[in-house]
Amino acid sequence: MSMSMGQIDYQLFHVINEWGRSASSLNPVMRLLAERAFYLFFAGLLVYWFTRKESNRRMVVESVVSAAIGLGISWVIGHLFYRNRPFVAHSVLQLIPHPANASFPSDHSIGAFAIAAIFVIYHRSEGVIWLILAACIAFSRVWTGVHYPFDVLGGALIGIIVSAGVHHLAARFTFASRLFKAGLGWYEKYESKILPRPVNKEDQLPAGK
Repeated sequence: MSMSMGQIDYQLFHVINEWGRSASSLNPVMRLLAERAFYLFFAGLLVYWFTRKESNRRMVVESVVSAAIGLGISWVIGHLFYRNRPFVAHSVLQLIPHPANASFPSDHSIGAFAIAAIFVIYHRSEGVIWLILAACIAFSRVWTGVHYPFDVLGGALIGIIVSAGVHHLAARFTFASRLFKAGLGWYEKYESKILPRPVNKEDQLPAGK
C-alpha cells in the first residue's frame, strides 16, 4: 500500500525527530542552530555592507529584498493552506518553544536560503558555506520538532526561486539599477559624514611624485 505525501513527510519527520532521543548529545547544537544561527545571516549582511564595495552592497540589497518577498509569499501560503505544527498534530520531542502557528512553509528556511542563494551568485565559494549553514538551520528545525521536512524543503525552494528571480530582474531592468545607484549615492553621502572613508596613501602624494 503506497503512502501519501503527508505520510511520507511524517515518517521522515519521525525518524529525524527521534534522533533527539538516540543522539541527545547533539541537542544543544541543534537548539543553537534552530534558534540562534539565523543571526549569523544578519551579521553577514552587515559585514558585506560595510566593506563599502558597490557589488557587495548590491548583493545585500538583493538579499534583503528576496527574503522580504519570500516571507510575504510564506504569509499568503500559511493563510491559504494552513498546516498545523508537528507538536500540535502529533506527540513529538519538542526541544525549543514555538507558537502553534502555520508550519508550512518554514520562514527560517525561506530567509536563510534566499540570502544564501544571492551570496552564491556574487561569491560562489563563500556562498556555498552560507548554503550549508542554511541547510543546517533547516535540518535543525525538524530535529527540534517545530517543522516537518517538507516545510523546510518548501521554504528552501521558495527562497532560492525568489532570489533567482530578484537577481534576474535587477540585472535586466535598467530602471532598478538606476534606482539602486541613486539610493546608494544618497545614502553614501550621509554615511561618509559619519564614517569617513580611509584615504589611500597614493591619494596623499603631491602631484608629480
